[in-house]
Amino acid sequence: MNLRRDVFQAIADPTRRAILLLVASQAMTAGAIAANFDTARPTVSRHLQILTECELLEPRQKGREIYYHFNPGKMKEVADFLEPFRKLWDDRFNKLEDIMKTYNAKK
Repeated sequence: MNLRRDVFQAIADPTRRAILLLVASQAMTAGAIAANFDTARPTVSRHLQILTECELLEPRQKGREIYYHFNPGKMKEVADFLEPFRKLWDDRFNKLEDIMKTYNAKK
């Protein structure tokens, strides 16, 4: 059974989000990534597989090692989804700020 994974499924897990934060600053091998977690290596490998399937990480072979690179372009899907909510909250906070300025001016 072949499941189609998407970015939102991948970032739903806190361990995968932590892996993305690690790899965002520099490419790392699976062993280096696993060393940052108190879980079994196969568990970390599974997380890496999921992140690779949805293209948040890109594996690149360098000699005998495979380095995982963060793919920031794929995060655009998340940013695009969040943008309407960001705009909604910005508008609400701007309105609140205007109300507070009017309230303070009356004092």
